Amino acid sequence: MHVVATAGHVDHGKSSLVRALTGTDPDRLAEERRRGLTIDLGFAWTDLPGAGAVAFVDVPGHASFVPTMLAGVGPVPVALLVVAADGGWMPQSAEHLAALDALGVRHALLVVTRADLADPAPAMAAARAEVAATSLGAGGAVPTVACSAATGAGLDEVRRALADLLAAVPAPRADGPVRLWVDRAFSIRGAGTVVTGTLGAGTVRAGDELDLATAAGARRVRVRGLQSLEREVPSASGVARVALNLRGVERGEVARGDALLTPGWSVRTDVVDVRCRGVDELPAQLVVHAGAAAVPARPRPLGADGQDLLARLRLAAPLPLVLGDRLLLRDPARHLVLGAAVALDVRPPALRRRGAAAARAGDLRELHGEPDEASELRRRRVVRGADLRAMGVPVRGVPVVGDWHVADGLLQQLGERLAALVAAHDAASPLQPGVPLEEARRALGLPDRALVQAALRPPLRVSDGRVVAGPAAAQLPERVERAVAAVLADVAGSPFAAPDAERLRELGLGRSELAAAVRAGRLERLAEGVVLAPGATRLAARELARLPQPFTAGEARRALGTSRRVALPLLQALDAAKLTARDADDRRRVL
Repeated sequence: MHVVATAGHVDHGKSSLVRALTGTDPDRLAEERRRGLTIDLGFAWTDLPGAGAVAFVDVPGHASFVPTMLAGVGPVPVALLVVAADGGWMPQSAEHLAALDALGVRHALLVVTRADLADPAPAMAAARAEVAATSLGAGGAVPTVACSAATGAGLDEVRRALADLLAAVPAPRADGPVRLWVDRAFSIRGAGTVVTGTLGAGTVRAGDELDLATAAGARRVRVRGLQSLEREVPSASGVARVALNLRGVERGEVARGDALLTPGWSVRTDVVDVRCRGVDELPAQLVVHAGAAAVPARPRPLGADGQDLLARLRLAAPLPLVLGDRLLLRDPARHLVLGAAVALDVRPPALRRRGAAAARAGDLRELHGEPDEASELRRRRVVRGADLRAMGVPVRGVPVVGDWHVADGLLQQLGERLAALVAAHDAASPLQPGVPLEEARRALGLPDRALVQAALRPPLRVSDGRVVAGPAAAQLPERVERAVAAVLADVAGSPFAAPDAERLRELGLGRSELAAAVRAGRLERLAEGVVLAPGATRLAARELARLPQPFTAGEARRALGTSRRVALPLLQALDAAKLTARDADDRRRVL
């Protein structure tokens, strides 16, 4: 299927031309038919020889309905620009052409209507001159046909020219992501809420789950059924006009400008950095048009890049955008289409510091809206693959850990910084070597501890939740090493006679020193202030195995030749290590 949108000044015969081509009146409202004026979007379709099914989106031409016109034209790749022979080039002709140019429409047919009422040559020449300098004329002279919807003269030429034009339009990706801008929503008794729109790419199937993005938020919805060209179909691929019956959605929960999206694709954002093309200056307030949506926005100029303006747009309501999206900017106060804006960053950083705007402009000068993984990684340093895909960036690289992707060379830099961080910490706190993982994550400005571990290079390693410098972590200051040696000498003959608090104070072994010795594996800690030689617990299990089983705590204390102060925590350590088991009567047995 092909979808074509009309454009042109009010009362220049757009609807009459669509009616003549399709046999269907696109003006569906009673007021439109009574006044002979298109007010809302109209829809009609036909089978066009040489092109197949062609759906038309007929838009209003009156100046008061420009937002409605843009809602119809926004998602459509092909335009039918209509100029009346007896009217010539008019203000809304110019405004609609400016809108098509801002949207980057490159495929158009210029039709001069009412050729039975006036010589079409002057209007045709004037229109061609206007079109030549826009995106519509970028590929050469725009195809042009004169006709009369009233007499039928020239309609076959219009059909042939339109078929030729549509044959040259590139086919969209049927397997691409879906973003269906809603241009109409209504209820059907017994079916529920139905939305319509132009499916630009991708495929929608009955039963699919999509994200419904509205001004109020986003939620998952299911497609109960769908129609295309008034026929029930199991699926539809872009480009196509579709009507989707949504399950569990109330009519008041969806409106024109909302969007149905492939889950995980696009970023729902109210702040976007853009490159404005063909815009001389930005007013304090403007309206941003994307697809069928129109959202007020406040622009913040950031700088210039040649003829382009770089700016940040703060939207009154979030829009689902991806990098490279083409936005139309309109000044509502002057009823003027300002030009186009290309989305450069849909997840921009905050601008809090003095000079941040100028620095940001420097970053944006390198960007032109082409999604590129390497470029995004250079600027963001670390980002999840899911976030890249949501921004519209094709992800081909391999994550370093989990779903995290990092810029080239960053892990090496992080590893060097981490080594310096651990060395500085160990020099300042020799009794507590190594940096806690969370502290290292914050110091390196990383979003996940897993990235700290990914940056580790020998001799760095993780031990007990700390980044330590390999064997250096087992070394103790000389004075502590001497004190530990004295403790080991004390217990050499009586392995379970732990030194008391007075002896530890005499040796200068406080809480920090004892903790360092335990981490280094030089002592074994049973309780606060109770330490023995390494391996004392297993040695105790072998000694207690010689006792008649089971045994009491007192029998264990006597067998080990120690005090109650040491015996009780030692027995608890044996239980915890599953070297002993405690019976209901408080006696134990060696396992």
